[in-house]
Amino acid sequence: MELTLLGTGAPDGLPRPDCPCAVCASARGARARAATALLVDDALLLDLTPGAVFAAARAGRSLSGVRQVLLTHPHDGPAVELPPSLPAAGRVPDGQELTLITGHRIRALAMDAPGTGYEVTSPDGERLLYLPPGAAPAGLADRVAEPYDMVVCDVVARPDTVARLRAVEAVGAATEVIAVHLDHDAPPGEELHRRLAAGGARAVPDGTTLPVGQYHAVPDVPRRTLVTGGARSGKSVEAEQRLETFPEVVYVATGGRRDGDADWAARVGLHRERRPAAWRTEETCELAELLEADGPPLLVDCLSLWLTDAMDRVDAWDDARWADGGEEALRKRVAELVHAVRGTRRTVVAVTNETGSGVVPATASGRRFRDELGRLNAAFAAECEHVLLVVAGRALVLRG
Repeated sequence: MELTLLGTGAPDGLPRPDCPCAVCASARGARARAATALLVDDALLLDLTPGAVFAAARAGRSLSGVRQVLLTHPHDGPAVELPPSLPAAGRVPDGQELTLITGHRIRALAMDAPGTGYEVTSPDGERLLYLPPGAAPAGLADRVAEPYDMVVCDVVARPDTVARLRAVEAVGAATEVIAVHLDHDAPPGEELHRRLAAGGARAVPDGTTLPVGQYHAVPDVPRRTLVTGGARSGKSVEAEQRLETFPEVVYVATGGRRDGDADWAARVGLHRERRPAAWRTEETCELAELLEADGPPLLVDCLSLWLTDAMDRVDAWDDARWADGGEEALRKRVAELVHAVRGTRRTVVAVTNETGSGVVPATASGRRFRDELGRLNAAFAAECEHVLLVVAGRALVLRG
């Protein structure tokens, strides 16, 4: 089965008409995207959009053999002129199946937002799932019989869709996930591809033809990622986005509770509100034990607070204690953590602070913490396939 993406953008396209935002301003040439529409084996058209005939021609395809046109969501805006060769567009009621003369079987799926999803099975058995913008399947079973060969959906606006499909094994290790319905809320250029790859998905230009069910290179999700940056740089948000397509995540909070500290409570509350409800939180600094155990992905936030706890344990703030075994004890604990990171089989995203680029701390203990955090960051990063530096909300790739 072959799939040609006549468009990959949001219903209004990208750039949006008359929108002055930075993403729309940069969405020119190959980065421009028409409203999403899919052509399956030149026989089935999923979503009829303006200019579909010309888009097919540019992709080297023809709509003359289309036997069925199905819509996934309400199409607002100007009426779309129906080419005389195409059958009338319609929608299949949720739960019902349709079989084309070509042998393709189409099943309509109920969504948790306005629209209809379609499961398309080719005569040879390849399976494609296409979902409308901003929607995920409703009422998923505990497990599916087998994963889809390809899923085409709104990954940026609804990353939880991929997480939910993974939870029921509808998306497996070999499932190709293609992001569509891309709007100006999606990051531009290489940042989009980096973010999608972190969740095992990718985006392709308009007009791309993809084989469904053949061997392909699924984006390799890094096992270990370190995200560093300054205060309020957006590093925690970046770390959370890297795991938002996973069905289960353990959020490791190394800061613990601080009774009576209203500002700290507000910060903790903000982080909790951002996290998906399915994520589990553990408040601990015993990172080595978690890294050595099997389980779902870990999000560690953050190494700076872990180091504070480690220095507290050996009384490293006191100069005399530091010289009398404190330094050696801290080095041992850090080495244990680095060893655990090297050997872990879990997916890990860790957050840390980038210090030492500004004012030199006035106290010896402050300078000690700065130096030890720099050493910890370097040692931890050396064991990671992917290292990011977040500045002003933008992630710069240092490795990977």
